[in-house]
Amino acid sequence: MADAAPAVKDVKDNRSKLFERAMSRQGYAADALIEVLHTAQELFGYLSMDRLREVARKLKLPPSRVLGVATFYNFFSLQPKAEHTALVCTGTACYVAGSKVLLDAARKRCQLAAARGEPGKLGIQQARCIGSCGLAPVVVLDGRILPKLSVAALEKQLDEVGA
Repeated sequence: MADAAPAVKDVKDNRSKLFERAMSRQGYAADALIEVLHTAQELFGYLSMDRLREVARKLKLPPSRVLGVATFYNFFSLQPKAEHTALVCTGTACYVAGSKVLLDAARKRCQLAAARGEPGKLGIQQARCIGSCGLAPVVVLDGRILPKLSVAALEKQLDEVGA
């Protein structure tokens, strides 16, 4: 059991070394920002504020620019990812078809899980449009498009994946 803690520390150190090496390969160039952020996301799972400050410092960029890029692109996450992710489309067609009700139901489910002490099972995101207007309202659950959903159908899908 005493060996478990050093192994975890070694993994963290190794990720930091790999990240440093990736920035070095890019020559700590400001125009490599997106590539550096992708590498950080890959290694650490998300972009913490400390990580963003580190990138800004090492690439000699204003922290506001690094944060702006990290928040502009949907790929980047500033929070640890949940086990399951539901992306609710809130574009006009989906909104008119009831996506707000779906979004509220998914958020309520997250709050109930957190109250039971099970946070992190389901992450809720929303997108202005995912380009599937003919299937409105749409939710993308763990990469699967769920078309023309009702709250009951969404709840069933979430039950099936254990979220």
